[in-house]
Amino acid sequence: MNEFAVIQHFFNAQNISRKDVALGIGDDGAIITPPAHQQIVITTDTLVNGVHFPAATLPYDIGYKSLAVNLSDLAAMGATPAWLTLALTLPSIDEQWLKDFSRGFFALAAEYQAQLIGGDLTHGPLAITVQAHGLIPVGQAMQRSAAKSGDLIYVTNTLGDAALGLAVLQKKINLSREYQENILAKLNRPTPQIKIGEQLRGIANAAIDISDGLAADLGHILEKSAVGADIHVDQIPLSKILRDHLNKNDALRFALSGGDDYELCFTVPADKKNLIPQHCTCIGKITDAKKLALRWSDGTKYPLDNAGYQHFT
Repeated sequence: MNEFAVIQHFFNAQNISRKDVALGIGDDGAIITPPAHQQIVITTDTLVNGVHFPAATLPYDIGYKSLAVNLSDLAAMGATPAWLTLALTLPSIDEQWLKDFSRGFFALAAEYQAQLIGGDLTHGPLAITVQAHGLIPVGQAMQRSAAKSGDLIYVTNTLGDAALGLAVLQKKINLSREYQENILAKLNRPTPQIKIGEQLRGIANAAIDISDGLAADLGHILEKSAVGADIHVDQIPLSKILRDHLNKNDALRFALSGGDDYELCFTVPADKKNLIPQHCTCIGKITDAKKLALRWSDGTKYPLDNAGYQHFT
């Protein structure tokens, strides 16, 4: 099977067909017709074998996650997914791998009616690059640079579960089988917080998705907005599995610097706190200090020796 047959068989035969796609897969480029009064948000992420996912990861999960991490970026800006491109580098043509990968990819794409409109297929070490395009009403995108002193800081759902899943795969932590499936799903099939991102339009000032750990990603908001933050670590939401299997310090370390959660961290003016969607927890406040302060509820400093994942370090 050559590259054109692979594209036709596994990626052109999708069930998603948007009316705003005038020309999709099969030409030198795609043609889209953006709706009036909407801006296009564009994001790109590359996943590399052995860096972003263990080599033994199931191809369905790789396909799902390669799209999820991009949709998470759209969620952080309040955008609604619309169009996708996929550049796939493969060491060989494995039809079963491609079947499972494309099933995972399109299962998530179908949830948001996001259409694959083009891409590339090449030979080499396994790597997946997805570009996701989303739509947002003009002027309503949330940005990292818009946090204001006095804003309350929120996160969605719970943090640290994906890091626990990776520790289980690396055999650093033992979990019984009854817990493994749930915790590994948090690592391999994260849920992009698209709906909450849409609901935060006009409410949140700044937002970011948590991919490298809460401390590192919140740090990007602080740097871009030229502000600081006081975080009460006792208020960081942790799952029951994390609390039951780790001591408090290790659980917080996973939440603050573990990464791969793909939840949202966002800031909101105090007078809009009653508008916050469900499943969001206030963990602190934006300050003028231009530094990140982590504290226990009694005011004592929480020491953090690793702010989060960084490439090339």
